Amino acid sequence: MSDNKGSTPARRPRSLERRPVPRDRSEDVAHAIGLRIVGGNPPPGSLLPTEHQLAAEIGVSRAALREGFRLLAARGMIIGRRKVGTMVRPMADWNMLDASVLAWHLEQEPTEAFIDGLFEARLIVEPAAAAMAAQRAHEDQVGVMREALREMAVAQGAAGNGPAPDAAENDDIDKTVGADLRFHKAVLAAAGNHFLATFGALIGSSLIASFRLNWRAHNSAPAISLALHEDVLNAITARDAQAAEGRMRVLLSAAQRDARLSLAWNPAQSELSRSV
Repeated sequence: MSDNKGSTPARRPRSLERRPVPRDRSEDVAHAIGLRIVGGNPPPGSLLPTEHQLAAEIGVSRAALREGFRLLAARGMIIGRRKVGTMVRPMADWNMLDASVLAWHLEQEPTEAFIDGLFEARLIVEPAAAAMAAQRAHEDQVGVMREALREMAVAQGAAGNGPAPDAAENDDIDKTVGADLRFHKAVLAAAGNHFLATFGALIGSSLIASFRLNWRAHNSAPAISLALHEDVLNAITARDAQAAEGRMRVLLSAAQRDARLSLAWNPAQSELSRSV
């Protein structure tokens, strides 16, 4: 008599049979909830709505919602507690160097505290990196900086000095920010310390925030910034570490000041002053 016990494979637990949620869908969920958290709804220390409520509000399955939770938890933004729910963690626990977390902040109206935080972090890192680059940069790395500076000049020349239509304005910002970011990343790379590369996302977010604010206020800061970038490049090319550090500090301090002025810009007041 044959034994058929082994002929039928054991059924896998239902949780293991679940198909993985596509990455782009889980990122969409993380984006939707991340924006709420960054906007303070709910604030740190508070519970998120239940899975059932959130899934219904966002229009996703609970499987997709949990994948989104997993991404947010990996970024330090939420933590699940048994029999309690999912809680928003303190902002100090968030991975603020994560490109998505920074991008979610930029989708909100940037605050003065956020702008200052970005530039303070850059002022701690980038002047020292520029000094190291002056001592360690290879000629090809200097060439990358020089080419990025040239692209910045071209992008700013195409932008002109007046207000532009939304589509053209966004294109100008993208090109200028892209070239500016390549310059700063080249300085970090030339410093010869691989840990500094992690600051690329923070620098990119800072540049995007600054340029959006400056364009909104029709600020001339980008043109002035070009000359300050050239000062940094000249110091690095001359192998003058002290000058490179100081000029990078001047560049970042000027950018921070302009961003704060643009943040405080009042369009109604500006139009009134033009009509007088």
